[in-house]
Amino acid sequence: MHGMINRALQCFMRDTYGPDIWEAVVRTADLGFDNFEAMLSYPDHVSLEVLRCAARHLHKPAEAFLEDLGTYLVSHPNVEAIRRLLRFGGDNYVEFLFSLNELEGRARLALPELEMPSLRVEPVKEGQFRLSCSHALPGAGYVMVGVMRAMADDYGALVFLEHQGWRDSGEETVTINLLETAYTEGRSFELSERLVG
Repeated sequence: MHGMINRALQCFMRDTYGPDIWEAVVRTADLGFDNFEAMLSYPDHVSLEVLRCAARHLHKPAEAFLEDLGTYLVSHPNVEAIRRLLRFGGDNYVEFLFSLNELEGRARLALPELEMPSLRVEPVKEGQFRLSCSHALPGAGYVMVGVMRAMADDYGALVFLEHQGWRDSGEETVTINLLETAYTEGRSFELSERLVG
């Protein structure tokens, strides 16, 4: 698995739970190193072992841990660039949802070797959408639940998200019920950051 995914997991652990918890996970997982390198690749079993150990240390189901990781990826100040990238997907939450269909391709333009989840959003009925997600990392759909919930807050939308499990093909399915597009004001967003000075 690409080092950027592992590095994001490491930063999430350190920023959210502190360096002591991360060090305990490193020891339990028997990594043999303290830090993931963002531009290297690691065997999938290493990432899975880190996830398993992290969930165990936090006494949290892996699904909840992965959802929290997704929330972190778009809401923590240390990873503001990811939020900005996703906000370019549209002026409202529905446009953002449909922009997920092109996210894998856009990410490959910047980092061809990055293993992004394959995402497909389709309407089911008025106000309801279905996200299909496949990735080498089991549970990537839970990460997307966290991402989509945090982005709903970002846009000021009210949504109900439910992970529906896995299909026979290995795809994870998430149902998105958009209850209100303008529930709150949402966070401010500008296309370009202001220059100071």
